[in-house]
Amino acid sequence: MQETALKSNSRTATGVLIACTVGNAVSVTPMVYAVFGLFLIPISLEFGWTRSAVSLVLLILALVGAVSYPIIGRIIDRYGPRRVLISGMLMFALSVALVSVVTANRWHYYLTYALLGITAAIPSSVMYTKVIAGWFDRNRGFALGIAGGVGNGVGAAVAPIIVAILIANFGWRSAHQGIALMIIAIGLPTLLLLLRDPPARVSAASDQSVGVTLAEARKTKPFWIILIAVALGAGCMTAVFSHVVPVLLDRNISMNDAVTVVVTFSVTTAIWQVCVGYVFDRFPRPWVAAPFYISAIIGLFLLGSSTNYSALLLAGVLMGVGLGTEYGVLPYFLSRYFGVRHYGEISGTIYGVVVLAQGVAPFLMDLDYDFNGSYRIAIIVIALAMLIGAVLMTQLPTLPRIAAQPETD
Repeated sequence: MQETALKSNSRTATGVLIACTVGNAVSVTPMVYAVFGLFLIPISLEFGWTRSAVSLVLLILALVGAVSYPIIGRIIDRYGPRRVLISGMLMFALSVALVSVVTANRWHYYLTYALLGITAAIPSSVMYTKVIAGWFDRNRGFALGIAGGVGNGVGAAVAPIIVAILIANFGWRSAHQGIALMIIAIGLPTLLLLLRDPPARVSAASDQSVGVTLAEARKTKPFWIILIAVALGAGCMTAVFSHVVPVLLDRNISMNDAVTVVVTFSVTTAIWQVCVGYVFDRFPRPWVAAPFYISAIIGLFLLGSSTNYSALLLAGVLMGVGLGTEYGVLPYFLSRYFGVRHYGEISGTIYGVVVLAQGVAPFLMDLDYDFNGSYRIAIIVIALAMLIGAVLMTQLPTLPRIAAQPETD
């Protein structure tokens, strides 16, 4: 009887992992941030706006998200993720579709994105990590890497290609409708069929810090290092990701080559996120992540200065290693240092900083372009932030090892 229950739980956990992976593939990072650079110039030209006026919506997404993430995390902690994520995905898809009918009235454009920011925060990567952390103990890093890395990576690799085709043939409005259709057709049925709430029983043996609340976490050194080093770094690099296309188009790189660099960036991020999770499951030393931040800095400078196609592909790989590291370690560190009971609220607070950086950084990048005609200064500032993050990463204490829980792994 017990063996049958274990096998049943194992099959359910596998289904949950698939659901979270697919959910991430149609979440806000691939469906909004990864393709935003493709919409930036067409919208700017149609409405006659500056690029910073267009990308201000990312700042709006960030501000709304910074408020929404902790609230949604608290709701999921209390009521469970399944119902919240499924309803949120439907609302997210409808909000994306609404962007296709915005007018040249800036307030209409900005308010539509404010609504999008609220709904996008519900079926977001951070909320899926709550589910994964609840189902997996021994292989938590690897599972988080699969769900986040493969999900976001595949989504962010495929979405720009599809959106580029839709924009070229039907325009940017129809492209938004296409994105909404992908979310509903792919994500919604997968969550309905496979997503399940984590088992109710969480013991102290399976997680040494299960009782840590947000108030208690804020008093610790790891909380603030993660907030600055990991969250800020991930937010800044995601902002760079959303601007790869305009950065390269400004230097007369073809659209096809620019999209290929984005895809390289995405695929590397996906692969490396899985690798990082696997490594930390077996070698819980936070400083291991620091050198990968340096690779992102090198990639940034290659992206901002080179016109050689091979060098640009290398830039995509190096930045993907950096972003994959940040995305991989963030949920893993949070769940190991602070446990899973209050994970939704704690991670929602940390991810609020991520989305805030995702909004502020691209807006500042486009201000740099509007005033100076390039993104050079913005890239230097982001590189310095990454360097600070690499140094701070070496100050984190050793991660606690967690005993395996066969019921869910």
